This record gives sequence, C-alpha cells and structure tokens, in this order.
Amino acid sequence: MNYQNFFRAELARLKDDGNYRTFADLERHRGAFPAATNRHAGGERDVTIWCSNDYLGMGQHPSVLAAMHDALDTVGAGAGGTRNISGTTHHHVLLERELADLHGKEAALLFTSGYVSNWAALGTLGAKIPGMVILSDALNHASMIEGIRHSKAERIIWKHNDLADLERHLAALPLDRPKMIAFESVYSMDGDIAPIKEICDLADRYNAMTYLDEVHAVGMYGPRGGGIAEREGLMDRITVIEGTLGKAFGVVGGYIAASAELVDFVRSFSSGFIFTTALPPAVAAGACASIQHLKQSSTERDGQQARVAEVRARLDDIGIPHIENPSHIIPVMVGDPVKCKYLSDVLMERFGIYIQPINYPTVPKGTERLRITPSPVHTAEDIDTLVAALRDLWAHCQLSRVPLAAE
Repeated sequence: MNYQNFFRAELARLKDDGNYRTFADLERHRGAFPAATNRHAGGERDVTIWCSNDYLGMGQHPSVLAAMHDALDTVGAGAGGTRNISGTTHHHVLLERELADLHGKEAALLFTSGYVSNWAALGTLGAKIPGMVILSDALNHASMIEGIRHSKAERIIWKHNDLADLERHLAALPLDRPKMIAFESVYSMDGDIAPIKEICDLADRYNAMTYLDEVHAVGMYGPRGGGIAEREGLMDRITVIEGTLGKAFGVVGGYIAASAELVDFVRSFSSGFIFTTALPPAVAAGACASIQHLKQSSTERDGQQARVAEVRARLDDIGIPHIENPSHIIPVMVGDPVKCKYLSDVLMERFGIYIQPINYPTVPKGTERLRITPSPVHTAEDIDTLVAALRDLWAHCQLSRVPLAAE
C-alpha cells in the first residue's frame, strides 16, 4: 500500500465533498474581543468573530487575566506533573471547591478538557460498575459517545429528547440492573434543551443514575451560572454534572461534580485522570476568578441574551432561515456543504466576518449551517454588518428564504 497516496486521496475526497476543514489564523485583541486579526497568504485583515464558544467574553475579562498573571508570577508556569505525582496545587484545590459549590455537590474533579472529562468519567463508570447499561441520547457529543464505547458497557441509543422512547428502553431492563441515562442540557448544533425534569422522573422510576453534560450551559444559565439544571432547580436530582471551563468561563479544562464517593471513585480508577499532566495553576486561577465573577454578576448573561434576541429578530426581518430554539445558539441553515464553505470564505474575505462552516460529520448531510453565537461584547454596528452581509450573500447564492409574515 502506498500510504501517502491513500492520505492524498482521502483528503481530496473531503475537499470534493466540501467537508475539508481549514483553520483560520486568528489573533484576538486583549480587551477588544470579538475583534481579531486574521493572517493569511495574502497578508492580514481585521475580522469580527461570530462563532466563538467564549460566549460571554470572559477570556478577556480583567479579573480573569489578573488572576492568571498573579498565579503565573507567584507559582510559575506548569503544574509539575500528574495530580498523583506532584501536580495537585492549591489553585486546583480551590477551583474544585468552587465547582462543587457552583453545582451544589459534595465534590468536583478537574480534567484537562471537557472532552477528556466525558471520556474519562463515562468510561470509568461504565466499565467499573458491574452490569452497567448506559442509555445515551442520539445527539450526544462525540466525547460522550467515545467514553461510552471505551467503557465497553452495554449501550442503548434513545431518540433525541424522546421521553417515550427512553421509557420504553428503561422499562425493558430489570429494575435492579445498574443503569445510567447520559444526556446534554443544551445541544450545541441545534441549540435545543433537554427535558431534564422529566428525564429525572424516569430515572427515579426505573432506578437509574443521571449523567448531564452542561458544557454549553455552565456560566450561561441559572442565577449563579450553574447551568440549565440550576435554572430549573434540578441540580440535586442529577447524579453527575459535567462541565467545561473552555466556553463561557473563558479558559480551558473540564470537570465533573457529584457526590464525594463518586468523585473519589473516578479519581481513583480513571486512567484519563491518573496519567494526565494537571492543568497549569494559572489556568485554574483564571477559571476560579471567572466562576466567582459569574456567580455574582448577571450582567454578562443578560447582555448576551439581549444580543441573541436582536440577531434572531434581524434575521427574521430578512427571511434568513435559522433554527428556532430556547438557547443562545443560532444555527443559520444552508443545507449544502459547498455553499456553506463558500459563504464562510466570502464572509471572511469580503466582509471581515469569521463564522466557521459546520458540515458533516459534525451535523448530518443536508443540514450544513453557519453556527452564530452572539456575545454581550458584540456591538450594534457588528450586528448591522453581519445582517447586511448575510442578506447580500443569500441573494448572491440564490439560497431559499423564509417567507416574511404579512404586515
């Protein structure tokens, strides 16, 4: 086999299908997000980022930066190793306390990313609890799917947010068999929200644990930013809450929050925790400052929700199709991978707007989209520019529009 020819052919196929991914070389400007500089083959350009998961702009917040600078100056750069050897620093201990408090749980455990926290926690619980069966929502994130696969536990896929289908599967299992329902609160591609209370009711009825991925909700919802489960008063009913520090909290890392015994169990048996170098203390300090700020301040959440509502209304005014949902994510539907990539390229090159195209396999074929995430630091002028660009490009590409409501 000629390996290089194989690699070239597979990459060429991706490009022909419109699914080849390119990375934009971006340099964010401290204190000026969402402004950034895009460096490219022809030089550089000023751009506005419209697809960041730094939903609240906390990656630029003065209190976060100050905490990171202070930690770097006080304790240095790296953690010194895995948590088990020499990598548990006081900043990690403080952050885990903040996270446990945020979710009303006895304990929390840090990981190097949200992906790793799902992979490690689900993989460990599924593998180590004898006879475990994991019931996974059909639209769960790849990290959850990989964790469940890694566990080698029996898995059942239930239709997305379909309570009747979930109950049908639960009812077919012995009541005393260990089981866990794994699902997300906010689904990142369509922006819909799980019926958490009803899922908890089924878990109680059928003796199941619940594992809730809140990565797109922590910091964003609830009076202290604890997520959808906090907003709906359900945190105490969730067995494991998983979250990230890399989205609304503005830094990097993942975590779980649960009972002291469950957290200690994962800490003690998870290879994804045991053999991984710990997060740098400065990152932990920045995350801690971000969480503390958002526990006290709703200004960022309120501003973000206002921007989302404004962008939705402006898109409706010009008939740009987007998925209606109750969250902060605005999926603008294109439905063609080549056109989706073209729109993204032209938005960047002609209008200075950066929105990464979302194509297969992230979303099913035929549902390609531009995923827009307004933030509280986007200005009225930013919105005007975005809406005008989408209006022009929709006409240029002869894409379908939503019929406007009669006056």
